[in-house]
Order: sequence, then C-alpha cells, then structure tokens
Amino acid sequence: MNTFEANRRHRVLVIDDTPAIHEDFRKTLAVSEPTDKGLLDMESELFGVSAPEPDLGSFSVDFASQGREGVDMAVRAKAEELPYALAFVDGRMPPGMDGIETIRELWQSCPDLQIVLCTASADYSWRGIQTVLGTSDNLVILKKPFDTMEVLQLTHALTRKWALSREIKGRLYKLAYYDSLTDLPNRTFFLDRLEYLLKTNKRYGHTGALLFLDLDAFKRINDSLGHGVGDELLKVISLRMLDCLRGMVPVVRLDSGDMAARLGGDEFAVILSNLEQPDTAANVALRITEHLARPITVGSHQVSVTSSIGITLFPQDGEDVETLMKNADLAMYNAKRRGPNAFLFYRDFMNVTVRKRLALEHHLRRAIAENELSLHYQPQINLTTGQVVGLEALLRWDNPELGMIPPLEFIPIAEENGLIISIGEWVLRAACTQAKAWLDQGVPLPRVGVNIALSQLIHGGFLAMVDDVLAETTLPPRLLEMEITESMLMSDPDGVARVLHKLRERGIKVAIDDFGTGYSSLGRLRDLPIDCLKIDRCFIRGISMGMRDEPILNAMIGMAAALDLRVVAEGVESAGQVDFLRSSHCPEVQGFLFSHPLSASQAEIFLRDNSRARE
Repeated sequence: MNTFEANRRHRVLVIDDTPAIHEDFRKTLAVSEPTDKGLLDMESELFGVSAPEPDLGSFSVDFASQGREGVDMAVRAKAEELPYALAFVDGRMPPGMDGIETIRELWQSCPDLQIVLCTASADYSWRGIQTVLGTSDNLVILKKPFDTMEVLQLTHALTRKWALSREIKGRLYKLAYYDSLTDLPNRTFFLDRLEYLLKTNKRYGHTGALLFLDLDAFKRINDSLGHGVGDELLKVISLRMLDCLRGMVPVVRLDSGDMAARLGGDEFAVILSNLEQPDTAANVALRITEHLARPITVGSHQVSVTSSIGITLFPQDGEDVETLMKNADLAMYNAKRRGPNAFLFYRDFMNVTVRKRLALEHHLRRAIAENELSLHYQPQINLTTGQVVGLEALLRWDNPELGMIPPLEFIPIAEENGLIISIGEWVLRAACTQAKAWLDQGVPLPRVGVNIALSQLIHGGFLAMVDDVLAETTLPPRLLEMEITESMLMSDPDGVARVLHKLRERGIKVAIDDFGTGYSSLGRLRDLPIDCLKIDRCFIRGISMGMRDEPILNAMIGMAAALDLRVVAEGVESAGQVDFLRSSHCPEVQGFLFSHPLSASQAEIFLRDNSRARE
C-alpha cells in the first residue's frame, strides 16, 4: 500500500463540549467530493508532489464532549492498535480540563498525534502555550470562527503528515531491528527481547528457552556455489523456521515473547518465552532440524542443509544475557561435534570441554611454526605377495604442554577455524619431500597417500599449491595418491569432480577413504576419476562377528573389480579377517596386524626389509 492509499480511513477525534460543533465537523469531513480544487493544489505544493485526488469521505470521525473523555478514547484506540491520526481540541470545555491540559495528556500517551487547537483570539497567548506544551510541529492553532475549507485542508495535510511520519519511522525501525536479507529480527532486537524476558521470567518464576542454531558447513556452500546461492538458502531457511514454529501451535505461541531471529551469517536463534515443560524446547529443536534438512532447490542446484542447536533454559542457565548466550553457544558447539542435525541442552561440564578446545586451538595455531607436527606412515600390503604397495601419511601433533593429541581431537578444530588449509599444505609438502628423499636414497616406494579435507579440495588455490609442491620437491605425480572421504563426494559433487579431473590430468592418483559410509551412488563412482576404494574399518571389524558385513564386503570388492578399481581393506587386525579377505580376492590391506604407523626412519627400515624379503 502506498502512502496516499494508507491515509484511507484515518481516524479523527473531535473534543468539544458543544454538540452543534460535533455536527459541523461530521458534515465537513463526510462530504463525498472536493468542494474546491484549491485544497488539492495546496496539498501538492505543501508536499512537493502531485497528489492524487483523495476520497474526502474516508475519515473515521469520533467525538468527545470533555477533555478527560477524549484522552481516554485516544489511549484506548492506541491500545487497540487503531490510533487517531488527528485531534481537534476546543480551547475551553468547562467544567473539565481546558484545551492545553487535554493536549498535554494526549501527548503523554500518543506523542505522534497531530493536534489542532481551536481557540478564540483571547484564550491563549503563543508564549503561554509554549510554556505548557513546549515547541512542537505536531500542533496547529485554528482561530475561531473557521470555515469548511480550513478544516478540510488541515485534516488532509495533518493526517497525511502523520502517515508519512509513521512510515518513515517504520522504515527506520525496520533498518535498526530487522535483518535486511531474511526480514527476521536482527541481533539488536533479539538481545533486547532476551534481556527483557530474562528479567520478567526471573521475577514471575517462569521458564523460557533459548535455541542457538548454526548451519553445518555453510561456508562450503558459499565457497563452492557462490554467495548468491548462499543468500537464497538463508531466505528459505528463515521461512522454514517460521513455518516450523507456527506449526507447533498451541505448543509454541508466536506472541509478544516468542521470536525467531537471525544473529548474523549462518547463525539463528529462537526464544520460547514461557514453557510448561523443558521438553517442549527439545520438540521445537527436533522439528527445526527436520524441516531445515529437507532438500532445497536454488536455481540449478539442489542442496541439503543440516544444523546444530544448543539449548539453554532461562533463568536457570544464566542470569544475564551474556552468560546465557555463552552457554547456548557451548551447547551448540557440543551438539555440532555429535554430527549433523544434533541438538543438546547446556550442562555445566561443557565449560570444561570448551576450555580444552580453546587451549587446543591456541596451541594449534602455533604448531607449524614451533615444529610440533610430524608424519607417520602406515604400510599398505599386497595380500597375495606380501609386498608393500604404498604408505599412507598420517599426521601427528606432539605439544610440549598438552602432550600427544590424537588427530580425532585436533583435525575437526583445524577444519572449523580454517587452519586445515595451512596444515594440509604442510602435510602435502612434508610427505612429498620425504618420498622424494627415499627415492633418491634408493628406497623402494610405490606410492604415498595423503589425506585431503573438503575445504582444502575446493579452496581456490588448491591446485596451484599442489603444482608448487610437486615442482619444489620434484616428486613424480604418479607416486602421489590423494585420499578423500566418500562423504565429500556428496557435499559438493560438481566442485569435487572438477578438481579430481584436474588431479587426474596431472597424473595424481585418487583414493576414496572410509568407503561404505557415505552413501555415494555407483553411477557417481563410475563417472569420477578414481583409482582406489578404501573400505572402512567398520566393515572389517564385523567379519566373523555375526554382523552381516561379509556379504556387503563381497559386494563392494566385486563392484570395485568390475569398475577396474584397486581395493584396500582398512583396519585389518586379525588372521581371521585376513583369511576372509583373501578368499574374497581383496587385493590390498592396511592395519595393525601388518604394521602400526611408523616414524619416517622406522618406515624406511620397513620398506628396505620388505624389499629384501621379496628378492
């Protein structure tokens, strides 16, 4: 609705103790067409635009005989969200409040109300009015007697001024308190609401909930598909959150307390103002994760977005906004570590977890410079000949203060904060440098495998970095095998495929690690430049344990043979597992039964001994 349409049915209040005056106003503001085109010309000149001819019968006019009655009507109209735009107030209304007193009280509850003070020449001086009411552009003095044209002109000009002022204030309010992309309340609005509810819930003994939501790996979508696609996804996600909350009625009421907000980037929050049971917050979190996980089509792309949610209850989990937000973030972080679409309530022990994480992150940022990283190498063995057919380079971190930190603890942190890019480059350079040194020393080395994270693979400078490392170390590309997980094929299929083809053009081999856990399609595997499938250890562990993994293993080995792919069975630890894999014609194995990961010097001895044993 535009500004001029918005003035239709503006409400006008006439406060005057004379019934005949009421009737005059009713007749004046209820005419069906303009009595003088000069009115429209004056409005056009006043606002600097060509105003369309208005419907002069569009005002809703109410009447009060005394000031107190008029003030009560204005307060009630505002509470009902049907405020008056303009009030005509008589200067003298004995025995009640006079016009100045009435205006003062009107403005206390309705400060934007436009007012025309109708007064005889001798009633008030301008200085006297300013002394009581101050200087305001919401007040016009109309001297009695007045005619129809004056009333009409003032009514149209002042109601339109009121509407324009409210529209501008509304736009400024939206800019200040709403997110421009999603139209959800922004961080400022959210924090104000949370602070208010925290105080009121504590005062009245109510329980509320804060749900802190972060989208999993959303940065990858922006990096691979572009920020335009990312913005469209955020819009869809916002709508789904609102639909989800509305669908919980009457469990969740989107009233003056409840709120869904975008805090910035891919972070969202939900406030549930008054819960009868904490389980309600869990039900809302579950519903949100399910709604957001449904595939989203943006242009030619279909994307699935998962989320992690941390839940805090207030005032139990924090008596101030900062503490509550910190604890919700802690709960979200712990939920994210559990995998996609997880949610967790805050618990005190999470503070210990996050302190440990912060310490790891702090030391990890200095690990390369402090020379704390190293590589170990685990041999891969041909099951028929017993010959070493490759080594997998495995990252190790030994910190002087924290000791030896398992990769499962620090690799996820490196991926979350972007350190995996520099760490991954260090790993590739160190592995290629060591492999080339072995070759120069006559140590037999068929290939060396290096694990690559998705954020590395889709990073814009990845291929240039690979070229630099190979040129610097002069390692033949055919001796390098890059290992990616099967789930990476599903996260960004097109982006990963483009990079894999570029690696193939350089003569670098590609292996799919943890195969069997990522639900990739056979058609996808057939079309990608892949050399090897590494069967995940969870299937090997189930051999001879009644876990029905043996038929699956046979199928995977047979499928790989049909696609002319090498197969490596990971995590082989027993002779029984070897017997089964040999009978199933699995060509290569890797695991503790043959060798634990070895330091570079130990790996060199292993390679030389294995070569001599084959002679």
